Amino acid sequence: MARTEEWRHNGAMPSVQIKDVPDETHAVLRRRAAAAHQSLQEYLLSRLIAETSRPTLDEVLDRAAGRAGGALGFAGAAKGIREDRARR
Repeated sequence: MARTEEWRHNGAMPSVQIKDVPDETHAVLRRRAAAAHQSLQEYLLSRLIAETSRPTLDEVLDRAAGRAGGALGFAGAAKGIREDRARR
């Protein structure tokens, strides 16, 4: 069995390690975790999940660009809006 399949089969999840975290950043994160009544790992995991649950602006724009519809691209639409505003 391939190694990547092995961890899935055993139910283990991938992990992330962040090195060279500044002391003040680490202290703030520990305080926030304590205030949330969570371990640092639980707190950081919840923040990562929250961060990835919302698409980035680039992801939204990429999705919108792939949709069928108008023939005007983003640059053209932005130019049209600027021209319209300038006429007011």
